[in-house]
Amino acid sequence: MVRGSGVDDAARSAVYANSPEMDAGMPGRPGGRRTRQSRSWNGGGGRWLVWVLRAVVWAVLLIIGYRGITAIIFNETPASRSGSGSPASAGTGSSQFPVTLAEAYAMQFGAVYLNFSTATANQRAQELATYLPGAVISADPQLGWDGSGSLRLESEQVAGISVQDPAHAVVTLLASVNGTLMQLGVPIYAANGGLVVSGEPAWLAAPPQASPPSPAAAASDPVAQSALNAQLPAFFQAYASGDSATLNRFLAPGATVSGLGGALGYTGISNLYVPAGGATRHITATVVWQLPGSGASGPAKLEMTYDMTVIDQAGKWYVHDIAASTRGTQQTGGA
Repeated sequence: MVRGSGVDDAARSAVYANSPEMDAGMPGRPGGRRTRQSRSWNGGGGRWLVWVLRAVVWAVLLIIGYRGITAIIFNETPASRSGSGSPASAGTGSSQFPVTLAEAYAMQFGAVYLNFSTATANQRAQELATYLPGAVISADPQLGWDGSGSLRLESEQVAGISVQDPAHAVVTLLASVNGTLMQLGVPIYAANGGLVVSGEPAWLAAPPQASPPSPAAAASDPVAQSALNAQLPAFFQAYASGDSATLNRFLAPGATVSGLGGALGYTGISNLYVPAGGATRHITATVVWQLPGSGASGPAKLEMTYDMTVIDQAGKWYVHDIAASTRGTQQTGGA
């Protein structure tokens, strides 16, 4: 048996309870209140972190709200991503409207609409019905034609299309009718995968004729021109025949030129312009071709102008390339 200290437990508890430095876990040990104060301080630090986070969240919400209010007041809208310089609606409409199909559809319609005569009026009305709404056909089976005279389509191409929205567009055809060049605007309506000519087409003026500037007068290099006049006829003869083995003898290393395969016959060079320069020259040659066959007055002849690049190697000129000319016939130099 272990004896007690002789002090009553209740009395000892009362003494320790009145001690100013009592520790809750260790009776009679100093520092009890300091421990409770330390724990209270740690809890206070956590609450400060929560308040800081709350302040940040409120700041973000205030900024978002401010931007939304200013956008409404000043009517701000996001920048369009449909393409530079074009409204978003135009890009959306163009992407949804069946452009390629509408162009082909308008060409088929134009082949019917731009051909009429009294002898084929009934057939034309039946063919037009394929492209027009029923209400239009019932009211005007010939779509504006009064039944007299005639019109003959000679050729047509799609010149362009103007898309107004996902359902409406105007296809413009460039056509030659009765020997006259014109444009035809065809309104097209698209919906649910189908197409229809939504109204009467419009006859529009042909594109105006442009006037290119006159070629600048320039003197041809007489020495190089004389040498090329002696060498180019053999090249053009091989070029006309399309004989690759012969043609390759006149080509610069690495050059590739396809001949005409006998479609034309060489007659002569009517004009040759050779600018001054180094071993590489960009020249212009006007060639007289003869078409195969013969008419009452003899074989037909045509003048055609070419831009060429020629290279001088050891006193002999070789052809690097040949193409249609953008400069036109030169007024100087001669043949």
